[in-house]
Amino acid sequence: MNFASPFSITLWTLSLLSLFGLPIGHAMIASSILYLFMVGQDMGTAAEQLLNGLYNSYVLLAVPLFLFAAELMNMGSMTDRLTRFCDMLVGRFRGGMGHINIVQSIIFAGMSGSAIADAAGTGRVAIAMMTKDGRYPVSYAAAITAVSAVIGPIIPPSIPMVLYALISDASIGYLFLGGVVPGLLMGFAQMGINSYMAHKHNFPVEKGIGLRELPGVTLEALPALLMPVILLGGIYSGVMTPTEAAAVAAAYAFLVSAVLYRSITVRNTYQAALTSARSTASIGMLIAGALAFNYVITIENIPETVRVLLGGFDLTPTTFMLLVNVILLVLGCLLEGSTILLVVVPIFIPTAQALGIDLVHFGVVVVVNIMIGLITPPYGLLLFIVAKISGTPLGPIVRDTLPFLWAMIVALALIAFVPETVLWLPKLMGYKG
Repeated sequence: MNFASPFSITLWTLSLLSLFGLPIGHAMIASSILYLFMVGQDMGTAAEQLLNGLYNSYVLLAVPLFLFAAELMNMGSMTDRLTRFCDMLVGRFRGGMGHINIVQSIIFAGMSGSAIADAAGTGRVAIAMMTKDGRYPVSYAAAITAVSAVIGPIIPPSIPMVLYALISDASIGYLFLGGVVPGLLMGFAQMGINSYMAHKHNFPVEKGIGLRELPGVTLEALPALLMPVILLGGIYSGVMTPTEAAAVAAAYAFLVSAVLYRSITVRNTYQAALTSARSTASIGMLIAGALAFNYVITIENIPETVRVLLGGFDLTPTTFMLLVNVILLVLGCLLEGSTILLVVVPIFIPTAQALGIDLVHFGVVVVVNIMIGLITPPYGLLLFIVAKISGTPLGPIVRDTLPFLWAMIVALALIAFVPETVLWLPKLMGYKG
């Protein structure tokens, strides 16, 4: 590799700008502009191609809408009602509060599509509930909140899957379906570890909700529970596209919270819009930077070079998937998930196609890897979020996260090397591969 070539200088510039604290989206834009200047590319032509790509990406509208829906649910009382419903289902078992936390995340996953929204919203309630009267260590409550939030973008709807569809042209609808079984598998793995830890540390058994209260608790939670049914039913019946489903999610969350539960005000709605707009702007800047940098990568023909290079090693689909999983897990310790998804993953897609790996299966495996990266130190964004919410040092949280992390890596191996765990449900709904 020529360390004085325009592409090498671009990589050095990107690395240095990031190390000096410039947001990664801005760093990618600046380094890409430098590259175009050095190779004599017309800036106007490059900008036109990037803008045309964005204008044609109708699917990106789903991102702010799902974020807005999640904010409305967190500000309303939907989360509290879901918590009580989960308590009714699993609260009576040993370690029941941990099970409630996990099941709540599984249900919430069918509404928000964002791990951060799950951890920041339901997590605050869950940690307070688990640590009341010293029933659970704060670090354990924070750890289980972080790991259960990972399920959010695996079970549909999923913002990372929307971004993967943008770079791969895979069907969003089938990607969403492909995430259902892996998401549930992750949830069961976490509940198994929680049961083991509960018996090992003799965590308390909670008093179950009486039979007389069951109909009332279910009825109160029913409007919130219906959201995933409406969204997924609408998508797979052909009534609405995933982007339209995101708009329906936001409208439904607003109507349920404002009209039925009467739990949000005009001020709350404005705050939810403001928060989701800020998050959207952050993601949008990252997407813009990734598209600019991917334009540079395309000019340099990096994906084809990587495909030929990997082809020289005579990789089988199994060894390729093993290699990709290791690379993504390592990168997840160091980089933000969306950066990996938008910059690194497109390099692997041509090789995956050449090896006959299904892009829906590959996409779900990629998303699961990136979600696990959210709880792996030193970056582990979810670890920092729950540490801030709980007021606990990061060290004890990382320690209590490790048993869950190993269980999730085992589940990831099953998802990666048994494609039917992902493709069974899409094929049942007509996916031909």
